[in-house]
Amino acid sequence: MPPKKGGKDTKPAPKKGKLQNMNKGAKKATKKWSKGRTREALQNAVVFDKDTMDKLMNEVPKYKVITPSIISDRLKISVALAAKGLQHLCKQKQIKLVSCSSKFRLYTRV
Repeated sequence: MPPKKGGKDTKPAPKKGKLQNMNKGAKKATKKWSKGRTREALQNAVVFDKDTMDKLMNEVPKYKVITPSIISDRLKISVALAAKGLQHLCKQKQIKLVSCSSKFRLYTRV
């Protein structure tokens, strides 16, 4: 039996205007990459000099909240060096340890 002439393929072809509108949604604008932020390199000291040691002994015991990161920022020394300096001040009873964990030490004035 031959196929019917007016079968299922009798849909009218879409007009050009409709076809262009349908393709608009498929085209996406390419994402623009944001510029990566670069951090400035810190030139913090790794040993105490006389001026820094004097600041540590005189100014730091007056701070209300004392952490190695705060001392590192204010005195421009490394965090490890600041932690050693704070341990030294704690042994001399100029500051006292409030909280201690493996990651964070918090000191305050006496």
